[in-house]
Formats: sequence, C-alpha cells, structure tokens
Amino acid sequence: MIAAKKIDIRNITFDELQQYLLGKGELAFRAKQVSNWLWNKSARSFDEMNNLSKSLREKLKDNFNIHPATLDQSQYSADKTIKNTFRLYDGNIIEGVLIPADERMTACVSSQVGCSLTCKFCATGYMDRKRNLDPGEIYDQVVLIDQQSRERYGQPLSNIVYMGMGEPLLNYANVIQSIDYITSEQGLNMAAKRITVSTAGIAKMIKKLGDDKVKFNLALSLHAANDQKRNEIMPINEQNSLKALSEALKYYFAKTKNPVTYEYIIFNDFNDQLQDAAELARFCKHIPCKVNIIEYNPISFASFENAREDKTEAFASYLLKQGIRTNIRRSRGKDIDAACGQLAIKEN
Repeated sequence: MIAAKKIDIRNITFDELQQYLLGKGELAFRAKQVSNWLWNKSARSFDEMNNLSKSLREKLKDNFNIHPATLDQSQYSADKTIKNTFRLYDGNIIEGVLIPADERMTACVSSQVGCSLTCKFCATGYMDRKRNLDPGEIYDQVVLIDQQSRERYGQPLSNIVYMGMGEPLLNYANVIQSIDYITSEQGLNMAAKRITVSTAGIAKMIKKLGDDKVKFNLALSLHAANDQKRNEIMPINEQNSLKALSEALKYYFAKTKNPVTYEYIIFNDFNDQLQDAAELARFCKHIPCKVNIIEYNPISFASFENAREDKTEAFASYLLKQGIRTNIRRSRGKDIDAACGQLAIKEN
C-alpha cells in the first residue's frame, strides 16, 4: 500500500509502482516507463518524463517526491582525485570521491550519514551516525561522479567501491537495492564484479551476503589479525571476533565462491611487525583472498602514524612468500582529505 504522505518514489518497489498506476487507471507498461526515467535516465523531476501524459505526471507529483542528492562542492587533488560533497534533501551532507587511474575510474561512495562504529583511525568514526542513505541517494552519487568523470577526464566510471562514509552492512537492504539498480539493464547496467562493498566486519551480515549469493566483491577492513589489537582500534571486533569473522567468511565463500579482499592499514609500531604479518598470513588461510596493504592517512582526531617504508616492504614480502596475493596501495587525494579514512563533514 502507498502511504497518504508523499514519499520518494524511488523508495517503492516496481510492483508497488505498477499497482499504484493500475489503481489510477493507467496501463501496466507505464510503470516500466516511469522506472526507466528514474533509474536509466536518472530523472530528477517528474516534469522531465516527457513521454508521460501531463495528467499522469500531475498524479505522480500529487503522491510522490523525488529527493535527488545534489553536488554541493568539489575539491581537486594534485593527483587528480576529486572529493565531492553532496547535499541531501533534508540538509544532511555526505562525501564521495572520484579516483582516476590509467586503467580505471573508480567512484568511492557513502552508505550512511556519519557512522556508528567509532574506528579509532577513521575520521568518519568520530562523527555521529545520523541516518542511513536511501537507495536513490547512493545511486545519485554514482550518477554524479560518472558525469564528473566523463566531463573532466573523458572516461566513464569503471568501478564502484562502497568505502565512503558509513558501514554498508548496517544499511544492508538499501545498499543491496542500490546495487541492484546500478547493475540492472534498466539502470546503469554495470557488471557486479566491478563493485566492491567494504565492511568493518559484521559476522551475521557477512553470512547474509552468502545466503543472498551476491555477485559483487567483498572487502573486509581487517587492520589486525589479533583480537587484542583489533579491539583497540576497532570496537566492533568486541562483538565480532576474528573467530566469528573467519566462520562467517568461510560460510560466505562456500555460498558464493567469491574470494575476499582484506584491507590492512599499516600503522607505525602497532601492526607493522613480522609477527603481525604471520598472524595475518594464518588468517588468510581460511579462504581464497588477497591483501591490500594501505598507507595510513593522518586525521586530526588520532595520533597514529604510517609505518616506515622498509617495514611496509618487509611486511608485504613476508605475505608474498607465504603465497598470499598482496598489493601495497598508495594514498590518493591525501592533500584534500579525500584518502581512505579521511572522509568527515566538518561542522560549521
């Protein structure tokens, strides 16, 4: 049933839209036309839907809104990364990043306004979580960053990472719905394998990803393969221990056959020793995986430092000798606070 109060039309299902239109005396195919405008053409108002009759557009206006995210501000890094501030219909602000490279154009998108997980090294973790993003608000980030990529660099987006503000698995339904629209032929028609969802590690939701047999990639922000250390920097580990995560990941892999990426920010004199590498290597034996060693990006709230180059190289070398696919990821957009862990809305 459609509520009497106006809601964002993008928050109802196709079946609900079709039932609404049939109830208004419209033909069933009109639902496909409206859906095409919303998700394929990214319409931001009902007036844009010029193959619908004026009377139908008025009916839609009387019963629904469209609440698009709008590009508020962009900052440009020396390395060509672009950090974007998006304004939502209720005045809330989120951030998303365009990361250009020779072989790919990647959008890093947010899934929540703020975050509730309080990871000690992440600027977003020092914000309050205000609310989840709707599927359309996530989708809009992708559309706007794709437009930016085409206009600025002459290339469309090739990849999407859910690594911006918020914990995607705490907004599970809306994140999954946004990916369905992004990958749908009626939407952006992007291959699921070009999408990565990154989680701080919520065991029961990782299992749900397995039950849902998702096709996109999963990344786990690990950062320590030792419960004591992980508890210290990631309070979520107290309820989602490494043992619980390993069991969830085994279940996920059994259901999907998708290997997992472990993200490992390497901190000076905290998790950069060969003992830490050995613990990580043991954790990597659970399922097929690869490791991305990530340079730490400083934030004003925390006193962590990036590991020395020689320590980072030795750490990666150890993992490689253990037969583990390992990459060292260099920061992008650090000069504009657009790098991993730096996204946060500064209060006026």
